[in-house]
Amino acid sequence: MPSRYATLRREELAALLPELLLAGQLIDRSGMAWCIGAFGREEMTRIAIEEWMAASPVYTRRMQRALHFEGDDVVTIFKGLQLDIGAPPQFMDFRYTVHDRWHGEFRLDHCGALLDVEPLGDEFVIAMCHDIEDPTFDATAVATNPRARVRPVHRPPRQPADRHPHCAWTVVIDEANAPVSESPGCRRLRKSNAATVELDPIDPADDGVADYSGPLLADLEFAAFTKSALVRMADEVCLQMHLLNLGFVHAVGQRTDAEQARRLCVKQLTGIAGIAAERLHRALGLPGGVEGALRVLELHPLLNPAAYVRATVGDTVTVTASPAHEDGAWISLCGPDEVRPLQAIVRAVEPRLDVETTGDAKEWSARVVWRDEPAKEFDEVAVTRISTGSSFTFSPRRSLPITPVGRS
Repeated sequence: MPSRYATLRREELAALLPELLLAGQLIDRSGMAWCIGAFGREEMTRIAIEEWMAASPVYTRRMQRALHFEGDDVVTIFKGLQLDIGAPPQFMDFRYTVHDRWHGEFRLDHCGALLDVEPLGDEFVIAMCHDIEDPTFDATAVATNPRARVRPVHRPPRQPADRHPHCAWTVVIDEANAPVSESPGCRRLRKSNAATVELDPIDPADDGVADYSGPLLADLEFAAFTKSALVRMADEVCLQMHLLNLGFVHAVGQRTDAEQARRLCVKQLTGIAGIAAERLHRALGLPGGVEGALRVLELHPLLNPAAYVRATVGDTVTVTASPAHEDGAWISLCGPDEVRPLQAIVRAVEPRLDVETTGDAKEWSARVVWRDEPAKEFDEVAVTRISTGSSFTFSPRRSLPITPVGRS
């Protein structure tokens, strides 16, 4: 099935990619607040560890294959981070140094996630920057080399309070290191449709750069890539979100009954659905009203990639049974019995818009309609909006190659 993102122009896709990466980062800003309320901070931390350890090795390898930069060295690890929803450009401003194939460093000149949690106190900072990062950085690196180790030079809580960079890390690959194993959640996710779905290959005949097999760049300039490469990247980033969510679904489901787990997952989806829709609508300069809402729905991660979520968008949105339903992905939370995520998307375009649905859990249609009065913003969207990522602005940057500095 052709990608829905192929309907965008190349320059629109270049603007879309950082938005999708940032939306993936904000999934946890949406979901974890509700997990704290349901299970407490310590269990929230464990849920975050489990979901990222499950998803990141799977989607990292997918992106490596798609853009032809598979390898076993630190450059491969760093390239993967640049296309990872855990490290959206500029909001998580990773700066890289390569000493040689097996030794490198990175620092975060700006960490939006840190700025989100610092007001909550040191316990939350330690949970994110120590408890979560220690296992999940190594889990991400295992997709490239199981003998890689990511270790802090310094990290928050910041001392002094305005310390820059926000953190710094070394990456060392050493044959003497015992190999890191994939988590049980990762092995489970590898069997999902999200992990195995086939997407359209990149057309090397298009104008621009068709892959990332060249040198590591300080910043990816998405406008330099071909249209088909950008389409593939957009679809892969949406799959990253689905895989992270599937890790979240399983982790939450292990801690409560099915009814409460579904409620928490709907809250997570509703929050990120609204903020992602708002940012996509603004970044692409889409029209308002019903026309704009339908276009946002067509391009929203909820309904993408087309090979995973089967839907058609015309005057209405029509959803049919798909691999995403089989996985229990986001789309399985939507339909005639649950419209809040869809409402959050259309109301991001215009608060007076609403949706009317017909059908059943897997086969349904939604029509976007006007209401006389604007709706109040969902609490779930308001909670996600607290993140600085909801209003973050990207700035133009040049792509400069990173040259290994050598080791003494």
